[in-house]
Amino acid sequence: MIQLQDIHTWYGDSYILQGVSLEVKDASVVALLGRNGMGKTTTIRSIMGLTPPRKGAIIFNGQNIEGLPPHKIARLGIGLVPQGRMIFPSLSVTENLTMAARTDGRDDPWDLDRVFTVFPKLKERSKNKGNLLSGGEQQMLTIARALMTNPDLILFDEPSEGLAPVVVDEVFRVIERLKEAGQSILLVEQDFGMAMSVADYAYIMSKGSVVYESTPDQLIDNESVKSTYLGVGDSDPQS
Repeated sequence: MIQLQDIHTWYGDSYILQGVSLEVKDASVVALLGRNGMGKTTTIRSIMGLTPPRKGAIIFNGQNIEGLPPHKIARLGIGLVPQGRMIFPSLSVTENLTMAARTDGRDDPWDLDRVFTVFPKLKERSKNKGNLLSGGEQQMLTIARALMTNPDLILFDEPSEGLAPVVVDEVFRVIERLKEAGQSILLVEQDFGMAMSVADYAYIMSKGSVVYESTPDQLIDNESVKSTYLGVGDSDPQS
């Protein structure tokens, strides 16, 4: 689905990504883990062309998308659930969704009816403006908006951030449902337990590089790696 090959990305003079390589296979969920400030969000931004790499290749469905503008990358089939949600507060729920709609002739596309089936609360709030929604409802709207683009790959950047535990559970039920439907996902997430519950494979980043990769089961059993790079151990309830 997508491969990052030796990606190097800067913010101004700051050297953030220092040779990142990873891949997400078709119909799989890959978790990208690490402490804050290690380059996870920059990896997402590099894929989307928001902070383009200065070196390396990003191969999506056989095409090198490195250097393309964000709107062209989105049209090729990559959806983004950004950190901080970034909905349009002055637009209604329906308007936020329909402005992102793109079916591309699919047999069973994500449209309003299908989205509202997965997110019944959004249907109830369909006429409400974005700024009148709760934090959890805004996050659901952000996910639904990404689905309305009918992407081949969805990038989730910290989807549980700032949400109550009951809402986090709801978010991950949606991710699990997408996984069961064969949706390819790259998931950046701080909640170790939740990330491991849905992931097929995991990468850990530290100081702008990938320092570990394995299946979730192998990572869960590796106390040294969890403690060193994630601050997670046997005493942590998320472990």
